[in-house]
Amino acid sequence: MSHVPHELHEEFPDQADALHALKMNNAHFAKLSEDYHSVNREIHRIETEIEPASDEALEGLKKQRLQLKDEIAALLAASESTGS
Repeated sequence: MSHVPHELHEEFPDQADALHALKMNNAHFAKLSEDYHSVNREIHRIETEIEPASDEALEGLKKQRLQLKDEIAALLAASESTGS
């Protein structure tokens, strides 16, 4: 299994400008982005065996990351459709 971090700019490579703009202009998006980064880093530390965790804890974090990613994707799509 590959233990590659899932950074937002890698998850949304064609939307780097939109990611930056939303982080700077939308407090809710900035908070989601921070939360995603935090959860993502925790997952990476567990997968690379820097931090111990149960399989259940890791699975819960992965679900949380996916939920955050879905919400971020929705906000990116909304900003694209409004041209913001």
